[in-house]
Amino acid sequence: MRAWADLRGDTVPQWSHDALLGAAVAGALALVISLGRDGYRTPDAPAYLFAIAFGALMLARRRAPRTMLVATVLGTFGYYTLDYPPIGVAVPLVAALFAAADAGSAWWAGVAGALVFAVSLAFRIHEGESAAYLLGYEGVANAALIVTAIALGYAVRSRRDRLAQQAEIMRLLAEQSARQAESRIREERTSLSRDLHDTVGHAMSVISLQAGVAAEAVGRDDEAARLAIGHIADTSRRSLRDVRSMVRLLRGEEEADPARVLSLAAVPDLVRTARDVGIDTRCELRVEPGRLPPQLDATAYRVVQEALTNVICHARATRAEVATDIEDGLLRVTIRDNGTVAAGAPARGGRGHGLAGMRERVRLLGGTLTAGPDAGSGFRVEARIPIEVSE
Repeated sequence: MRAWADLRGDTVPQWSHDALLGAAVAGALALVISLGRDGYRTPDAPAYLFAIAFGALMLARRRAPRTMLVATVLGTFGYYTLDYPPIGVAVPLVAALFAAADAGSAWWAGVAGALVFAVSLAFRIHEGESAAYLLGYEGVANAALIVTAIALGYAVRSRRDRLAQQAEIMRLLAEQSARQAESRIREERTSLSRDLHDTVGHAMSVISLQAGVAAEAVGRDDEAARLAIGHIADTSRRSLRDVRSMVRLLRGEEEADPARVLSLAAVPDLVRTARDVGIDTRCELRVEPGRLPPQLDATAYRVVQEALTNVICHARATRAEVATDIEDGLLRVTIRDNGTVAAGAPARGGRGHGLAGMRERVRLLGGTLTAGPDAGSGFRVEARIPIEVSE
């Protein structure tokens, strides 16, 4: 940021640079005028005012470079018209040409330099000086000064523009890197929130239901209470195992690949959990375990897990069906229930995190997920995901 500020001139005001240049021009001209030459008018106050005016024009080189250049050329002609000692073209004109080219008016500088060179040459030849001498020696030197001043001003401006472009590119790259880092963090947080919802949310839902069953059965049906507490213990152990796997994954440990433990092969455990809470759940898996890519296998498992969690917690259903098959290069995962849609609508209709998480998972693999009332009664969730089956 400091380099960028220096490049823009924020550290040192630009007018101070122009003031120093103007002072140098005025001082150099005053020194040349003071030396004088025989045959010319003796320098007086107006002559030195010309020197000061030429220096003051440098203050306008950024805001009005063309006006500054034209005023310098006219001032040079006016100075010589008054027959003051010659000051050449090096100091007043060359400084103005450099300033104009540096300010982006290189073409104006070239025209002004050519005009002054031609007028000066014609005037001196008219006074009787040798044309061969002027063209072969002094004219070449003056032309070289003019061209060098314009080229130097143009080069300085080009370098400054190039540095400004590089600084702008660096700034844009830094902003892009920051946006990409923010996007990666947001994606990681979204992925983590999905995993937490699917893992912990499912377990907590089952535990809550089983705890309610146990509380009602204590003292009346000890066997039912014992089974409910056993289900709570099993669900807690599985949930704890999944959470530990997520922690290892966040730490970067290789063995913490969730695709190794999340698979359609584990769907019977989810079905068993639904049956344990009194839902007649049927399962028909037409996809052989191990034939799906790991990420696709894990996503299909999560879809079944979240759908059954919604059936258990919100559907008020007595029956559910889970089916998977492969059709036209797509893995189709379908979960149906006979629950009361109206009763489960707030949580199952898309305003909660569960269905949104399922849709995100399926969309990341190029698939689609639909959820809504079934053709008959109840609710239906269906995911269709492109698949390449492993041989």
